Amino acid sequence: MSSDRAITPSTLSVKDLPWQILWNKDKCTLCGSCTAVCPVNAIELGVFRKRTIHASVDIEKTSSADYKIYYGIRQKTDPAYACVGCAVCNMVCPNDAIMPYRSDEADKLKFHFDRGGQPRRRGGRRNVPGGILDQIKFIRISMLTDPALDAGRHEFELRTLLGRVLPPEENLKHLRQNGWIPPVREIYPLIIGSMSFGALSPTMWEGLQMGVTYLNEELGMPVRICTGEGGCPPRLLRSRFLKYVILQIASGYFGWDEIIHAIPEMKEDPCAIEIKYGQGAKPGDGGLLMWYKVNKLIAAIRGVPAGVSLPSPPTHQTQYSIEESVAKMIQSMYMAWGFRVPVYPKISATSTSLAVLNNLTRNPYASGLAIDGEDGGTGAAYNVSMNHMGYPIASNVRDCYLNLVKTGNQNEIPLFAGGGVGKSGNLAANAAALIMLGASGVQIGKYIMQAAAGCLGSETDRCNICNIGRCPKGITSQDPRLYRRLDPEDVAQRVVDVFLSFDTELKKIVAPLGRSTALPIGMSDALGISDYNAAERLSIKYVV
Repeated sequence: MSSDRAITPSTLSVKDLPWQILWNKDKCTLCGSCTAVCPVNAIELGVFRKRTIHASVDIEKTSSADYKIYYGIRQKTDPAYACVGCAVCNMVCPNDAIMPYRSDEADKLKFHFDRGGQPRRRGGRRNVPGGILDQIKFIRISMLTDPALDAGRHEFELRTLLGRVLPPEENLKHLRQNGWIPPVREIYPLIIGSMSFGALSPTMWEGLQMGVTYLNEELGMPVRICTGEGGCPPRLLRSRFLKYVILQIASGYFGWDEIIHAIPEMKEDPCAIEIKYGQGAKPGDGGLLMWYKVNKLIAAIRGVPAGVSLPSPPTHQTQYSIEESVAKMIQSMYMAWGFRVPVYPKISATSTSLAVLNNLTRNPYASGLAIDGEDGGTGAAYNVSMNHMGYPIASNVRDCYLNLVKTGNQNEIPLFAGGGVGKSGNLAANAAALIMLGASGVQIGKYIMQAAAGCLGSETDRCNICNIGRCPKGITSQDPRLYRRLDPEDVAQRVVDVFLSFDTELKKIVAPLGRSTALPIGMSDALGISDYNAAERLSIKYVV
């Protein structure tokens, strides 16, 4: 047996791969489009040899054989080039001659991703369909006395507050002593969560910013977007559009030299500062931008060499407790912007969330708390972290809200929930359920990539290669050959469509509750679920 066909422990057949390429020889014209666009080089042009035997009926004559050589498409079986099922080959094929299909076998590739002693990292999110949020029903309907029942004709102002809302006497006390009142922003309750410039492609980032700007300036919807770790383009920092942006600072401090230097030249203050201590998709881990994506532009903005992986520490190295965080980080960020900008932390959903929240309530500098549940998306994480670590967002937010109720602070410090919101496509219903469980707003990331840019990642582990920068749609790639496939104006239009449809659905849910001028934050008597244990855990009604 030749060396190139040797069977080794990692040798797989096409049958062993989770995705298999079906190619139709009769339809194919060998144009090469499929092999050119495959993001992982899973297919290649192959040479095939076919033998045809011609048997003779004459006993005295011997049979003959013809050998025919033809070209076609061959699927690679090396684990490094395994098909991810993105189906871009099918999208560009002029004759529908090629298509990936999910294997009917158990996925054996998962046993071979650890070659070289490295466990598998991937993008996307955990692959567990469904969840508690999708099971919650809205059961409180006001049918006779409430004029807000008709969501199509009634005026709505669905807004939420980002910032510390102290009692009037506390505000007066701070004003007399410090000449300062905690700043508050009135924003839309659906926030585009933290996805960094570097994790997303330039065209995707530009499209999101354009869409958010249109929603604010043309439609009057105060939608906000968070930058994620890694800073943002210098021209955005010096533009009037910065007021629609939440700047995130994380444990790696990437991009913050650029932000600090731009403060004297800022035409507008940012909407808020988010300090990230953890994320739900990989709690206990720092962020990671793999070297595939660190081109010269990203390296310049982040202040690092090009072509190296950029891991963040799992914690902020200069802080050892949330009290120290408030004293050092949060207060210093307030001072940097003259106490005009709200500052709040973002943490992973965890059993220690209550301890963090209780410490925040004792200090007026904390403007809120963002909690990221276990189903949150990520650009790069170990499989074991995504699939086996974390805390569900519904029960974590509920615990935090009920704790605020016990201490009398439920209207004072806002909670923002994220992690798998809209995971099954039910964005408005999931958001409304979290708001009624106690959240003041929700953050989304993967949903907006799926809806606005057509992300192909799925819960069956389709695609999910955000981490290596080979996104077939150009959403999470820094390769110009890939991200030029994405038109930022199309992305902007879809962002607007998503928010308008969400707004309509949220009003349809909220209208029968009689809450047309305020969000039903903590209105849990409107919720029911057919799972008895879940009802007990969330302190909502059990309905069957």
